[in-house]
Amino acid sequence: MAKVHVFNAGPCLLPQAVIDASIEALKDFKGTGVSVLSISHRTKEWEATMNECRALWKELLNIPEGYEVLFLGGGASLEFLYVAMNFLEKKAAYLDTGVWAHKALKEAQGLGEAYAIACSKDKNYSYIPKGFEIPSDLDYLHITTNNTIYGTEIREDMDCPVPLIADMSSDILSRPVDVSKYTMIYGGAQKNAGPAGVAFVIVKKDALGKVSRYLPTMLDYRTHVDKESMFNTPPVFSIFVMNETLKWLKSIGGVAAMQKINEKKAATLYAEIDRNPLFVGTAAVEDRSLMNVCFVMAPGFEALQDEFMAFSKERGMVGIKGHRSVGGFRASLYNACSQEDVEALVACMQEFEKLHK
Repeated sequence: MAKVHVFNAGPCLLPQAVIDASIEALKDFKGTGVSVLSISHRTKEWEATMNECRALWKELLNIPEGYEVLFLGGGASLEFLYVAMNFLEKKAAYLDTGVWAHKALKEAQGLGEAYAIACSKDKNYSYIPKGFEIPSDLDYLHITTNNTIYGTEIREDMDCPVPLIADMSSDILSRPVDVSKYTMIYGGAQKNAGPAGVAFVIVKKDALGKVSRYLPTMLDYRTHVDKESMFNTPPVFSIFVMNETLKWLKSIGGVAAMQKINEKKAATLYAEIDRNPLFVGTAAVEDRSLMNVCFVMAPGFEALQDEFMAFSKERGMVGIKGHRSVGGFRASLYNACSQEDVEALVACMQEFEKLHK
């Protein structure tokens, strides 16, 4: 079979070592004679995996004392509600930088006073708003650090005078993070941390239990802290694959090494987009994402979009079609995407250029 290069926005490309380990665990989990799909989450073998996974998160992100790492079902979209349920008492602000940030805001507005502190919708979310003032009376400020649909990213940990909560679904583990600047970080695993089916939550424990509303048992983060993410049956296989993904990341040098790899990949592709007269990037240069590179055909070449899509597919490029709401192209360069994959896409773009000079 011809080599394929996977740029899917999610579920992500997983390292081959992770896939191989998962295949073995499907047959026999840790010598138990039982598939990981059938293992009881109350066995000592599974509890060891949960503990290892939690410890790897803490090690890789240098998570300080006082924070807990949770593994929950429902994905980041359910966390939108969890966040507001657990932290919104009087008023919260959201930085509206795209579809997912807006959806998170909508969930909060169903529970109390929540508003967009700044918004980049005026330019189709092609930039990150800057220079906005953060009132001191907020319960929290919510940000989405990477915007998969529009290709923008907040790549620095901001100083914030109120509790800061971040959806890092699509750029977690791609760079070092100063976790101490956040009250909570969360996201779906299916970009950089594993397969779909589990969400990660990194939460400051002493920030919980401050709201006056009734919290349903399953929507109270304290429930999952107290029961170490096993109040109910956890998504066992997804957590197993997450653990293998974290082990792989540690083996290549951790998030600091990964950041250098990601910066090189993104620089390679953006350089070609800026050089090639057939293509143009859609995100503001200063806010370009290292994870999701969005681009379109340049003015005058729009009619070539379908032709390039077919051309690239013939050459093994998988998943570069832009989100249905914006069109164009999107190459997702998550951690397991290699420099070789990126260079193959660049070569494809250059070959297409030669056909249309």
